[in-house]
Amino acid sequence: MTKRAAPARQWPIDQLVEGVHYYREDGLMVLTEAYHLARGRCCGNRCRHCPFDHINVRSKRG
Repeated sequence: MTKRAAPARQWPIDQLVEGVHYYREDGLMVLTEAYHLARGRCCGNRCRHCPFDHINVRSKRG
C-alpha cells in the first residue's frame, strides 16, 4: 500500500492578482486586506493588513 501525499493547501481565491490580493516587498509576498476579506477569518499570523483586528493572534508570553 502506498501513502498518498497530503492535499495542497487551498487558497480562498482561484487566482491571486498582484496589486489586488498581494504585492511584493523586499522579495516577499504581502497579502492585502482584500485577500484577507476573501479568506474570511484571521489566520493568527500577525498579518500586516488583517481586517479582523488580529483576533486569533496568540499573545507573546515570556
